[in-house]
Amino acid sequence: MDNSSTEINTIRRQLMTLERPKKLKILVVDDEPDNLDLLYRTFRRDFHVLKADSGSQALQILAEEGEVAVIISDQRMPEMKGTEFLSKTLPQFPDTVRIILTGFTDIEDLVEAINAGQVYKYITKPWDPAELKTVVQRAAQTYDLLKQRTEELRYANAQMALLTVLVEIAQNTTCWESVLTPMATAFSVSFGTDVSILQLVEKDSLAATQGFYSLDESTENWLSQDPLTSEAIAIGKIQSSLNILNDARISSIPCYQKSGVQAHLVIPIVYHHEVMGVLSLQWKQPYTLREDELKLIHLSAQLVAIALTSSRRQVTTV
Repeated sequence: MDNSSTEINTIRRQLMTLERPKKLKILVVDDEPDNLDLLYRTFRRDFHVLKADSGSQALQILAEEGEVAVIISDQRMPEMKGTEFLSKTLPQFPDTVRIILTGFTDIEDLVEAINAGQVYKYITKPWDPAELKTVVQRAAQTYDLLKQRTEELRYANAQMALLTVLVEIAQNTTCWESVLTPMATAFSVSFGTDVSILQLVEKDSLAATQGFYSLDESTENWLSQDPLTSEAIAIGKIQSSLNILNDARISSIPCYQKSGVQAHLVIPIVYHHEVMGVLSLQWKQPYTLREDELKLIHLSAQLVAIALTSSRRQVTTV
């Protein structure tokens, strides 16, 4: 197993200790109290269930709670039909999966709603609880898959953007010191950090030359006091703590307590076994790092190393 795989596995084990994902939220809408309570009891163990007794109340709940995975709505309600209510949720929450409960045959409304993409499936009353649970579980899986693919596309676009920026910076600069801040900024934008620092290393120690990006102008560089940074330089491997408050190794270290950083990733910039610099990515809250993000970080660190080497050679030649 190569070094990058080992580092990815180490950080993956850290991620497994973080808080597990919360239950998916679903919204049940029915003007009959008994049906509403039955729906709530049916799904409360597997989902975080929100209840509404009308379309207007359901819209208000969505405005307050945000996106839900699944909406289960009665069709015949006095104030607003289920299909009308669902159509109002489509523009803001296109990924939510919608299910209609109907106790009568209103084919035109249902066909129109299904064709317009507003309804995933309709269930007739009285429903079979087992059948309804199966439908909702499949709907939740559909939502999960859709969100996963959306995230993958978003990350793919972010990866391409980051790599493009790094290549452009490397190609268009003749001064190796001038690449540091633009690169630190590019990493911050891609990974949503509060602070990103790209600092050079000379003779196994941090040099004064650095690129610095921070959302807070008063932020200071405390990497010289950081054991993760020291370890990354010493062994040339990524060091991380993605939930510092629960990390006994460093939670009591003054630089972490003072800065308020709750997640820290330190990436050594290595070229031909020489640590040329370190990239520090800092967040003010625990951070969940995806495996494809880790792979992107490894690839990007290699590009940074090549860029620094190329720029340094240009300066030496001049």
